[in-house]
Amino acid sequence: MPEAGKFRFAIDRGGTFTDIWAKCPDGEVVVTKLLSVDPSNYQDAPREGIRRIIEKKTGKVMPANQPINTSNIEWIRMGTTVATNALLERKGEKMALVITKGFKDLLHIGNQARPDIFDLEIVTPENLYECVIEVDERLVLKQDRCEVNYPYTGVFKGTTGEQLEVWKPIDVKKLKEDLQVVLDEGITSLAVALMHSYTCGEHERQVGQLSREMGFKHVSLSSEIMPMIRIVPRGFTACADAYLTPCIHKYVEGFASGFLGGLANTRVLFMQSDGGLTPVDKFNGSRAILSGPAGGVVGYALTTYNQQTKQPVIGFDMGGTSTDVSRYAGQYEHVFETSTAGITIQAPQLDINTVAAGGGSKLFFRSGLFVVGPESAGAHPGPVCYKKGGPLTITDANLCLGRILPEYFPAIFGETEDQPLDKSATLAAFKTLTDQVNTFLSSQSGSKTMSLEEIAMGFINVANESMCRPIRALTQAKGHDTSRHTLACFGGAGGQHACAIARSLGMSQVFVHRYAGILSAYGMALADVVHETQEPCSKEYVKVSFSYLDERIEALKETCITELQRQGFDLVNIETQVFLHLRYDRTDCALMVNADSYPATSDSSKYGDFRSAFIQSTVLIEPSCTGTITTTGDIHIVIGSGIIKTVGIELDTIQLSIFSHRFMSIAEQMGRVLQRTSISTNIKERLDFSCALFGDDGGLVANAPHIPVHLGAMQETVQYQIKALGDDLHDGDVILSNHPQAGGSHLPDLTVITPVFHAGEKKPVFFVASRGHHADIGGITPGSMPPHSKMIQEEGAVFKTFKLVNKGVFMEKEVIDAFNEPSKYPGSSGARDINDNLSDLRAQIAANQKGIQLVSELINEYSLKVVNAYMAYIQSNAEIAVRDMLKEIAKKTKERTGHTKLHAEDFMDNGSKIGLDVEIDEQKGTAIFDFSSTGYEVHGNANAPRAVTLSGLIYCLRCMVGHNVPLNQGCLKPVKTVIPKGCLLDPSEDAAVVGGNVTTSQRIVDVVFKAFGVCAASQGCMNNITFGDKDVGYYETVAGGAGAGPTWDGRGGVHTHMTNTRITDPEIVEKRYPVVVKCFHLNPGTGGQGLYCGGDGVVRELLFRRPFTLSVLTERRVFVPYGMNGGEPGKCGVNLMYYKDGRIVNLGGKNSVDVKPGDVFHLETPGGGGYGPVDEQGSEPRAKRRRTSSKQQIERGSVYSYKLKQESA
Repeated sequence: MPEAGKFRFAIDRGGTFTDIWAKCPDGEVVVTKLLSVDPSNYQDAPREGIRRIIEKKTGKVMPANQPINTSNIEWIRMGTTVATNALLERKGEKMALVITKGFKDLLHIGNQARPDIFDLEIVTPENLYECVIEVDERLVLKQDRCEVNYPYTGVFKGTTGEQLEVWKPIDVKKLKEDLQVVLDEGITSLAVALMHSYTCGEHERQVGQLSREMGFKHVSLSSEIMPMIRIVPRGFTACADAYLTPCIHKYVEGFASGFLGGLANTRVLFMQSDGGLTPVDKFNGSRAILSGPAGGVVGYALTTYNQQTKQPVIGFDMGGTSTDVSRYAGQYEHVFETSTAGITIQAPQLDINTVAAGGGSKLFFRSGLFVVGPESAGAHPGPVCYKKGGPLTITDANLCLGRILPEYFPAIFGETEDQPLDKSATLAAFKTLTDQVNTFLSSQSGSKTMSLEEIAMGFINVANESMCRPIRALTQAKGHDTSRHTLACFGGAGGQHACAIARSLGMSQVFVHRYAGILSAYGMALADVVHETQEPCSKEYVKVSFSYLDERIEALKETCITELQRQGFDLVNIETQVFLHLRYDRTDCALMVNADSYPATSDSSKYGDFRSAFIQSTVLIEPSCTGTITTTGDIHIVIGSGIIKTVGIELDTIQLSIFSHRFMSIAEQMGRVLQRTSISTNIKERLDFSCALFGDDGGLVANAPHIPVHLGAMQETVQYQIKALGDDLHDGDVILSNHPQAGGSHLPDLTVITPVFHAGEKKPVFFVASRGHHADIGGITPGSMPPHSKMIQEEGAVFKTFKLVNKGVFMEKEVIDAFNEPSKYPGSSGARDINDNLSDLRAQIAANQKGIQLVSELINEYSLKVVNAYMAYIQSNAEIAVRDMLKEIAKKTKERTGHTKLHAEDFMDNGSKIGLDVEIDEQKGTAIFDFSSTGYEVHGNANAPRAVTLSGLIYCLRCMVGHNVPLNQGCLKPVKTVIPKGCLLDPSEDAAVVGGNVTTSQRIVDVVFKAFGVCAASQGCMNNITFGDKDVGYYETVAGGAGAGPTWDGRGGVHTHMTNTRITDPEIVEKRYPVVVKCFHLNPGTGGQGLYCGGDGVVRELLFRRPFTLSVLTERRVFVPYGMNGGEPGKCGVNLMYYKDGRIVNLGGKNSVDVKPGDVFHLETPGGGGYGPVDEQGSEPRAKRRRTSSKQQIERGSVYSYKLKQESA
C-alpha cells in the first residue's frame, strides 16, 4: 500500500495523448487522459494531470500556474516518447561526431545497403550529426602472425584481454583546433567513436576529457555508452545518445520545475527500452527509444500471462499510424540491436515489433487489388472523417460499418474543433471508391459488382491479414506455434480487429485488460527498477572459459546490487538476471541468452547452461465469439469459428488481396525455417537465400525475400525440371540444380525444388523451391568466385537435373561425389567444406517441407480448385499492373519523342555491347525487349545466364511501376524477351558465368533504364573483392554512387540495383583477418554533375599483414556511368596496389595478384551519373541537395531487422 497520505503516479506521455494511472492514499485508483500538447491550457501534460488528480482528491485548490507541493507524492513513474519523437522528427540537440581519421563518412555509408530495394531515389534518414571531426589516431589489434613491423609507440591491454598497438597517438594540437571550430559554431554536444574503443577506451577518454575542459556540455563516449564490437552501430548509438540525452534532460528539467523543490525529495523513475525503471539521473537517450511501448509489454505480461497454464501471450497494440506486436512466455524477450528511424541502436530492448499498419493506414484499389498502407494519413490530415481533407483509411472503413460509434468518440473535429466524426464524408468517399472498384470489375468477365459495405469490410479483412504476417513471423521465427497463444489486445484501435486476427491465426482466446486504453501507464506502475551493466568479452563458450566467465558475471552482479542498494533497496528485494551475448563462430549474428530455465550442469557456467539456452532460443466482439467481463473488469473473449464464407473460383477482389498475403506468407515462413536450420554464415547470418512457391506449370506465384538477382530466376529452373523429368517426378523426390542452362544464376546459388502432390492427383499441383548461396562449391579459387575462369567447370560443382532425394531417400554419396567432381579439372578443387554444403541442403529440404505443409493446409481450407484459381488471379493482377505501367510509359514516350520505340546500348569494359530495342504497344500495354544487337559470348566469365537477364527485367519493371505488386510470372506476361542464343546474355553450356551474375547484371539494368530515360547510370558494379590463403578467405562487395533522376540527387556510398549486400564492420574485419582497414569514406566529386548530381563513389584501403592472393572482379573501370538528359557522367572506378617498395600499379578491372605484408590495396568505386544540364548560374558545381526521408520510418523490431537483412543479402 502507498505510504499514509501519499499518491503514486504512473504516466505514459505519448505523442498524442498522455495517460495517467494514480493510486490515491485511500486506495482508490484514478485514471485520466490528456492531450500531450495543449499549450493554451497547460505547459506540461503529466504535471497537469498530477495537479488535477491531487486537487480533486484533496479538495484543495491548486492553481495551474503555481508549483505543486510534493509532500503528498510517494513516487512518479513515467514513460515518454520525447526521445522517439525527437529521433523521428530529427529535432534533437545539434551535435558533432568525432571519429578515427579515414572514416569521416562511415556512419553515412553505414552497412552500405539501401532501405527500399525498388526505390530508385534512395531515400535515407538524415544524419544526426552536423559535422565530423577526424582524429589523427589509430589503435590496431596485435596479431601473433602479423608480418608487418609497424613502429608502434605503445601497447594497451583491452578489457577483453586483447592487446592493441598504438600505431598513431592522438594529435592533441590538431584535435583542439578542430574542437574549437565546432564550439564556435554553437555545437556543445559530442559523440566520440574511435576504432577498437569497445575494448580499449583510452583514446576516447582523452578526447572526452579535452572536450569537457574546452566547454562541451555533453560528451557521449561510445566505449562507455555501449562497449560492444562493431564501430558502425556503436557510433550510431553514441550519436543517438549525444543527440537525445540533452533533449531528455531539458524535458525533465522543465517537468521538475513545476514542483516545489524541483522533485528533489520525490522518487522519480523513468521506463527504459528494456522494460525496467531507472532513476531520472540515469535515464539517457540511447535507452529511451521504447520508453512508452515498453510499459505496455510489462502491463500485459503481468496481467495476462497465467503462471499455472503458462500459455504464452502475444501483445497487440494497434494505434493510429502503427501497430506494436510483442511476445511474452514467462520472460521478457529482448533484442540487443535494432533500427529506429534509420539509426541502429545497440542497447538492451524489449523485442517490440512496430509495423506500418494502424487505424490511419490509407486504402488503395490498384489494378484489381485491395491495398492497405503502408502509407498513413497520420493525425494531420488524418482520415476523411477528421474533416481535414484526408484520404480514406481503416478508421473510415470501421466508421462506415458502424464498428466505430461517433457519439462515443471525442468531438474535437472541424474548424471549431468541437464537432464529431464526419460519417457522411466517409460514406461519400467510399461511394467514389465503390464506383472505381465496380468499373474495374465490370471489365472482368464473370465478376460481380460489390456494395459499399462489402468494399469497406474487404479493406478491413485485408488489413487484418497484413497484420497477421508480422505476428506469424515473430512466433514462427523462434519455432513457436502461433495458435497456442493468447492475444492480449490494447491500444486505441486494436479492439476492432482483435477477434478477426485471433481467428485468422488459429488462437482461441483474446484478453482485454480493464486498463487496455492506458496499459502502458499501468505497466509502469507494475514494473521493476532495473540497473543493467555489461562488458565486452572475446572468450569462447567452452569449459576452460567457465571460471573466467563466472568471475566476471559475479563482478557485474555486485556492481548492479551495489547501485540498487545505493538507490535504497534492501538486498532481500534485489534479484539479478544474467545474459550472455552469444554467437556462432565466424558469424556476427549474436543473441542475448538468459539461462534461468536451463540449470547449470557439470559442463556449463555455474549461472546456467547457456549453450542449451542459445540453441533452443472499443472492443468489438465479432459474431460467434463469446465475451465475458471478469470480476476485475477485464474482458475475456473465446474465439468461435465464425460464419464460414464459402469462397468460389470466381474472382473476389477482397479474397484476391487476402490470397496475395497468404501466398507470400508461405514463402516467408519457408525462409524462416531455412534460416533457423542452416549452419553457414551466408544463409544463417547474411540471409543470402530466396524461397518461392510455383504453380503446376512452374510459373512463379510468390517469392520472398526480394533479392534482386533472384527475382523470377527460379521460375526458369523449375520449368526446366518439369520438361526434363516429365513423368519421372514422384512424391518424395527433391531436385537439385544450379546450371545456367537450367535457369541458374551462378553456380554457388544452389536451388532445391520439391514437387507438391495432393490426394487424388497424379501430377504435382504446386512446386516449392529454395535457392541459397553456398560459400564454396569447389573450382579454381576458394569461394568459387574466380576472376579469370574461362569455363564453367572452373567455377565449381555443376548440377543440371540431380535428384537430391529419390522417393524419400537422401542421396548423400551421390551428392558428395558431385561436389568432388571439379577436382578432376587442372588447378581446380572439389567443394572445400562439404559438411556445410550438406547441412545447408538439408535445411533447404526442410524449408521446402514447411512450404508443402502450408500449401496443403491452404488447399484443405479452400479446395484445390479455389487455390489454383486465385493463384492464376494473382498472376493476372501482376500482369494488369505491368500493362497499366507500359501504357503510361508509352503515352509519355510518344509525347516526348513522337513514337513508342526505344533504344539503348552500353558496353562492358572489355568492349562487349549490350544492345536493347524496346517496342511498346500503347493500346494493349505489351512490350518487346529485344537484345539482338548484343555482342557474342566472351572468353571469360562476364557471360550472363538468361535467368539473370529476366531477373533484371523484373527488377526494372517493379521499379518503374512505383508501388507494390505481386512479383510473379505475371510481371513478364506482357513482355516478350528476345535473347539470341550464343550471345553474352545466353551463352553456351560450358561458358563461364560467375562474373555475369555480379557485373553484367548491373549493365543490363543500366541499359533498360537508359532506354526508358528513367535515371542516370548508377555505379554499374558490385566491386567484388576477395583475398585469402590456405587458412583464410574473405569476400566483400563495396558500395559506390547511385544515379540521379528527374527529381533527386543520387545517394553516395550505397549499393544499387542488382545487389544490396551489407559490408562487414571495420572492427570485425580487423579482428578476424590479418588486414588493417586504413580508410573507408566517400570520394567527393566522383558523382556526375547536373541539375541533380550523381552519388559519389567510395575510397577503401586494405593493408595486408600477411602474404595473400588478392582477386578483384569489377566493372566501370573503362566506360563511365552515363549521365541522363544533359547530366554529366560519373567517374570510373580504379583498382590500385600500393606496394611496400613504393610502386603504384593499376590492377585493371579483373585480376588476381599475390600481395606481401605491408602492401596496400586502394579501391575507388565508380560514381553515379548526373541528371539534367548543370545550372548555368556560375561555373562552380553546386553542393548536393541533401535528399532525406520526409516520411517517418516507424517500423522496428526483430521482424523488421530480419526483413532489412534479407533484402541486403
